[in-house]
Amino acid sequence: MKAVQLVAPRTFEWVEAPRPKPAEGECLVKIEQVSVCGSDIYLEWAPDLGEEHYPLTPGAPNHEVAGTVVESRAPEIKEGRRVIVIPRKVAGMAEFTVQTPERIIPVPDWGGLDEWVMCQHSGTVLYSAKHWGNPIAKRIAVLGQGGIGLSFTMIAEKQGALQVIGLDLQDYRLRKSLELGATHTINPRRENAAEALAEITRGEGVDFFVDASADPNGLETCIQLVKRMGTVISFSLIPPEKATINHRVWMGKQVKVIPTVVAAGPTPVQEIREIVALRDRGWIDPGKLKTHNVSWSDADRAYRMYADHADDVIKVVMAVDGKSAGEASREVDADGEPIGATARTTRARSNGVRPRR
Repeated sequence: MKAVQLVAPRTFEWVEAPRPKPAEGECLVKIEQVSVCGSDIYLEWAPDLGEEHYPLTPGAPNHEVAGTVVESRAPEIKEGRRVIVIPRKVAGMAEFTVQTPERIIPVPDWGGLDEWVMCQHSGTVLYSAKHWGNPIAKRIAVLGQGGIGLSFTMIAEKQGALQVIGLDLQDYRLRKSLELGATHTINPRRENAAEALAEITRGEGVDFFVDASADPNGLETCIQLVKRMGTVISFSLIPPEKATINHRVWMGKQVKVIPTVVAAGPTPVQEIREIVALRDRGWIDPGKLKTHNVSWSDADRAYRMYADHADDVIKVVMAVDGKSAGEASREVDADGEPIGATARTTRARSNGVRPRR
């Protein structure tokens, strides 16, 4: 089978890998749609991990995966079922994967897998959002409005938070934040965040501050900006040598910091199952996070687009269509244009920032 493999920093190659065979209690899934996650970018694709780390496992780095069960040796999962898969070794960019049922989340028959795969992304956020409890009458700020931060914004708004404040350096992300439920937005590049928060909250401050920034200084920023004796929920995974925190400020403000990593919890797919059920009944739609569809032959472009915040990208989904980069580049459509070029989905836009209340 074909697979995409990271062979050097920011460098993919298309390789042939053995097609896996399911053992008793396992399922063979034909992978159809995969999405790029920020952690794939910041932890493995972009940094130089050292020559001894390459090449990565074929299919890595990628862990947001959806497809169809084509062979089942697990009675609880039927063949033909559409599923989200949590691949081992974050190796999702391959034509097939074998997984056990606890790493497989069935999805309904309606809707495209390119949108259902977004539930993996937002499900990890639901796990973290549970740590703020009942947000009624609470003010929640989210640092970073990429796919993860926007998922926090959607959930906080759906749960009835008094104010939901999105912070980001990219204006297009702030427009998306307002679209998905933020009551206010702040661009710290243009305004003093502490002063803006004081104005928005009328001096009350923010009860919960979420770090979804993937910035080594993000946790420190949240501790600085949250109210005294407030709570910071940390989602971002960053290289440990880059982490910074002002211990004196943290202690003086008596801020509670909650680290959240769903993969390290006792039930790593529970919240993904819950988000699938919530989307099925119409409570939330993580599919709105998707802004771009491409072929996996465009994997290089997809990862660079995500890393560079190009073309107003929020989430980009790749169709695993069997074409390698070289094969796709040789194909042209009726107008002579290469097949596999980026195709943008419809994106709603705002003409400005919602006024502060």
